[in-house]
Formats: sequence, structure tokens, C-alpha cells
Amino acid sequence: MSVQEWSWILVGVTFALYFGIAIWARAGTTKEFYVAGGDVSTVANAMATGADWMSAASFISMAGIISFIGYDGSMYLMGWTGGYVLLALLLAPYLRKFGKFTVPDFIGDRYYSNTARTVAIFCALIISFTYVAGQMRGVGIVFSQFLQVDIEVGVIIGMTVVMFFAFLGGMKGITYTQVAQYCVLIFAFMVPAIFISIQMTGSPIPQIGMGSKLENGKYLLQHLDDLHTKLGFKEYTQGTKSTWDMFAITLALMVGTAGLPHVIVRFFTVEKVKDARKSAGLALLFIAFLYTTAPAVAVFSRVNLIETVQDNSYSDIPQWFKNWEDRGLIAWADKNEDGKIQYSNSKAVDGKPDFTNERGVNGERLVSNAVDSKNELYIDRDIIVLANPEIANLPNWVIALVAAGGLAAALSTAAGLLLVISTSISHDLIKKQLKPNISDKQELMYARVSIFVAVIIAGLFGIYPPGFVAAVVALAFGLAAASFFPAIVFGIFDKRMNKEGAISGMVIGITLMLFYMIRYKTGLIEIMDPLPQSEWWFGTSPEGFGTIAMTVNIVVSLVVSRLTPPPPQDVIDIVENIRIPIDITTK
Repeated sequence: MSVQEWSWILVGVTFALYFGIAIWARAGTTKEFYVAGGDVSTVANAMATGADWMSAASFISMAGIISFIGYDGSMYLMGWTGGYVLLALLLAPYLRKFGKFTVPDFIGDRYYSNTARTVAIFCALIISFTYVAGQMRGVGIVFSQFLQVDIEVGVIIGMTVVMFFAFLGGMKGITYTQVAQYCVLIFAFMVPAIFISIQMTGSPIPQIGMGSKLENGKYLLQHLDDLHTKLGFKEYTQGTKSTWDMFAITLALMVGTAGLPHVIVRFFTVEKVKDARKSAGLALLFIAFLYTTAPAVAVFSRVNLIETVQDNSYSDIPQWFKNWEDRGLIAWADKNEDGKIQYSNSKAVDGKPDFTNERGVNGERLVSNAVDSKNELYIDRDIIVLANPEIANLPNWVIALVAAGGLAAALSTAAGLLLVISTSISHDLIKKQLKPNISDKQELMYARVSIFVAVIIAGLFGIYPPGFVAAVVALAFGLAAASFFPAIVFGIFDKRMNKEGAISGMVIGITLMLFYMIRYKTGLIEIMDPLPQSEWWFGTSPEGFGTIAMTVNIVVSLVVSRLTPPPPQDVIDIVENIRIPIDITTK
């Protein structure tokens, strides 16, 4: 069977599974809708957390960005995995003991202020919508390529699926759907990695294969370094970013992870504090399968890509190349008119992925007519994992399996984010502030209406994506670091932190981060291109600026809290109760 036929079968089967679980796990109460009833088993919650955590950025884009930037890509691995450890050990058990449905709920009660709750709602919405933009980008790419439909149609199909199990089952439906999605995405990521590792190095373990020797006696990484230097690139194993920016991005990703509301809420779905600890540890193990394999996938795909396209005639190029061309995710311009693809260290079009809809004399899809660049090839980073099995000439069912895995990763995280958006509006805004006397049934109705509206907005992000997946997601982590992380940590460990300090810190932190993102990533403030690296503050990229914004948040919070009255005694008692592990085996 063809790749498309296999794709329809595997995607159809997995979607049918998701629909079936949603119908079986439909929510009848707000507790089931918000925290799955609070009685999810440890293993199921760990698998759901893994699926929630491993988004389209992890499945589709992380290996792609590592493949393109080499050593510098380690900051994504260190930041995201380190952040999860930080969340599991430092925050999750205490937040579970507090027993609230959402992060804004915790902040509103801990800081005894509806103003604090409102600021937290705003932060949760900004973070979630920024994050969900990356997921919808992934959904559109997968559908457009493997099911041969327009990106817009693919996004609509994907959002329909998410809306069904999120609208019907809430957190209960999402949790058990994510268990299935975890199994699908891990299987889909590992199978091609194992195939290619055996194909290239003879080792069935990709992590070992990445460090193995090839038939020519060279180590695989040494071979890739040689390919890079021949094309004018810096060695793959050498970094290009400054030490400070690497540190800033890694720290922003790490503390941003610990502040992500859609991950934190997963620890409210288990029955006991000890279950939150156990599920956090198991989730880290489940996540490690993908995160330790991603660097190997990046290396395999980079080698295969270069060896497949470099100096090959366009007329002899494999069909996979032309398939991705037709989707606008690869583009080529034969600038020296020799009919061969030249891939070298210069930007396709001043660093911008610009191409036309016209065809050249060799039938190639044209890159823009810029003549100041010798590089003839533009490649979208997000296709590396998806195209990797095709490049390696693996069986069609393996290629289709990756499509099903990519969709599982994107949709699972999108569902978690949409639930955060829904609960922020229905529970934290409407129930806690605007209409405190509404019934459980009415609150559930508002939650479902919020899901519907959020799905529409998320779909627009998929149709009009703001950038490649990992970069967009990295900005969401920066926003979480700049806003939530200090407020949550101080809320647990600093009895003297009051509402004035927390509110001031969150407002200034997220405002500073939003300004830097808009000014240096989009240039919208002055209706111009983003400012160059030479104008970054302290040499800090937008992806790493969350570290600076977080530091400002911490300083402002501490100073303001010490200059204003301390919190009431009942709030101090709450903090002490959270931190003291009383009856930890039963609570």
C-alpha cells in the first residue's frame, strides 16, 4: 500500500480510539471536567503527563532544531528535561497538597486577592495560546503532507478531534485519551529511530548507534563533522552561541517548565500527595524514551539529508524531496544553472524562508531570486522527523506511523492547553469572581463553551502560524518563567510574600517578556523586521530573555513584599501546612 493509504488507516484507527475513549470517559461533574475526578491511577497519570509534556515541539521540532544547530540544540534537552525534574521535586507535591483545580486558583487563594487571580488568568491565557500555536502548526504540517489535504483543512480536522474529547470529557476524557496518545507517539518515534540506527550503524539502540562507527571506520559524529566542514558549516559538535545565551535559554526553559499550567494541573488528578510524587517520577522515565532518542534522530537525519541531496541532480532526486516541495516546506533555486542541488552555509534568502510558486527550468520549486547567496536550498526545520523515514527509504507503514505519532503529540498537548484556557475562564474568572453562585451544571456549561471558543482561536494559530514549532514553544516557556514560576515558588516557600509583591512581580515580569518578544522577534512595535542580534539586551536572545524577566520579577516581588504589610495569619498557616509533610502516605 502507498504511504497515503497507510496514513489514512493508521490515523483513522488512532482517531477512532480517541473518540471511543472520549465517549467512555465523558465528564458529568466539574471535578471530573477539571481534574478527572481526582482519582486517576499513578501509571495512567504518568503516561498522560508524558503525552501532555511531549508536544509537537518535542516530537516534530526538537530533533529538527538539534539537527540544524547541532551542539547548541542541547539547551532544549537540558532545559526541558531539567525543568521537569524541577517541577516534580520542587512544586508538584506541594501544589497537590494545596488541592486546587488550577494555577490561578492557587495564586488567588494563596495571595488572598482576586486581582492576583485575574493577573494569573491573563498569564495562563497568554502562555497557553502561545504554546498552542506551536501545536497547531504541527497538526497542519502532518495533515498537509501525509493525508494530502490543505493545511487549513488539516487544522480543522485536528481541532474537531480535540474539541470532541475535550468538550465531552474535559480532563477525564483528555487524561485517558493522552494515555493512548503516549503509546502511539512513543511507538511512532522509536520504530523509525531503531530502523535507521540498524541501517546506519548496525546497533538497534539509537542512543548507542549515535556514538558508533560506520563501515568506513569513522565514528558517525566525526563523519557528520566532516560533512559540515566540507559544506562550509561549523562542525556539528561545536557550538556557536555565547555561553551566556546558552545558559539563559536553558534556565528559561527549565523554570518555564516548572511554571507551565497545563503540566502542573496533571498533578491534581491523582488521589494522594504520594501518588503525585510517584507519577512525576514515572513520567520522567516515560519522557526519557523520547528525549534521549531525539539527539540520535537529529544526527541520523542530518547525515541522510546531506548525503541524499548534496550535489545530486534534481532530475535524480528521490520523490520524497518533491513531495515536501509541493507543500512549500523545501525549496530550491538552481542559481549556478548546473541542475544540481547545492547546500552550503549561507542563508536561502537573507535568512527568511521565502519561495515562489513558479517552477524553474529543471522543474524545481524556486527560492526567491536573491543573488547574494550561494546556497540553493531552503528546508523547514519542522519536517526533519516527519521526512526522516522517507529519506532513509523505510517501509511505507513506518512513514505513515510517524504521521500518526506527530498528530498524537500535537493533539495531546493542545487538549491540555485548551483545558487550561477553559478552566481559567469558567472556574477562575466566572465561578470565582463574576458569578460565584452558579451551579455545578452551569459552571460545566461555561467550561464547554470556553473550550469551543478556545478551539476556534487555536485553529486560527494553525492556519496563520507565527513561526517554526520549537521557537514558538520556547517563547511560551519564557512567558511562564517570567510570570508564574516566582509566584508559585514564593507562594510555597516564602511566608512573608504578600499579594502586593506577587502581583507586582507577575505584572512586570510578563510585560517585560511580552515587550521583548514583540520587539525582537516580530518587530511589530515599529512595524519593521525584528532587530538584529547585535541589539539584544545583554546579548540575550528572545528565547532566553525569560531568565532576565524572571530575575526582575523575583527582585520586584521581594522588594515590594518587604515594604508592604505581611500576609494575614491564616495565609501564613496555609503556607506552613503546604510545606510540612504531615501524613504524606495518606494525604
